[in-house]
Amino acid sequence: MGRESVMKEGYVKKGIVIIPTYNEIENIEEITQAIFDLELTLDILIVDDNSPDKTYEKVKELIENRYGDRLHLIVREKKEGLGKAYIEGFKWALAQKKGYDFIIEMDADLSHNPKYLPRFAEEIEHCDLVIGSRYVEGGGATDWPLLRKGISYGGSLYSRLILGVKVMDITGGFKCFRREVLEAIDLDSIMTTGYAFQIEMNYKATLKGFRIVEVPIVFEERLRGNSKMSKKVFVEALGKVIKLRLNKRKILEQG
Repeated sequence: MGRESVMKEGYVKKGIVIIPTYNEIENIEEITQAIFDLELTLDILIVDDNSPDKTYEKVKELIENRYGDRLHLIVREKKEGLGKAYIEGFKWALAQKKGYDFIIEMDADLSHNPKYLPRFAEEIEHCDLVIGSRYVEGGGATDWPLLRKGISYGGSLYSRLILGVKVMDITGGFKCFRREVLEAIDLDSIMTTGYAFQIEMNYKATLKGFRIVEVPIVFEERLRGNSKMSKKVFVEALGKVIKLRLNKRKILEQG
């Protein structure tokens, strides 16, 4: 059966924010500054997929001239998908001697507003996984046409029904894990890399019995750069939801 929640009192607030990047040189300085301006004990790890615009060079400059050992960088050889970037970041964070208690994932394009991070840090004291949700009361998205809203909500609804989970924003990528959640999930067994990666991580956390809380966020459309989402990626993700459901028994056996 599923693993019981690792929730415990007296939680130490030491965390790291993992941000995967690919051609985000226009946004990377603003997002890092916004996070470090918060009164939180947070480090940042940028996982860059060898961006043609040399985002990683800007990060190196910020490390050397401004943030020192609070900002970290992994440069991967090539673009291999969001999931693999996050998994490499998770493994790096779990291995550090600093002993990060919680690990946050968010986008670099400012669609995930750092203003919600204090709420994440507060909620993670009482649960195992905090999801920034567009689909609970108070959540939403700005400047989305009706069709895009329908596709996004429909994809989430489809995934929830197929997988039988109660998480409203199962596709959301703005969230905070206690380290024990990531330690309990076999990261090497993750089968998805793109849009479906978020679904798989939320599904596995649910099956293992971790306590999940959704807090409302307003997703903000990026102002600069290009979105990495495409119709092809979205359609492929829907097919992988079926595969996840068929592998339910195997997932339970892994934990």
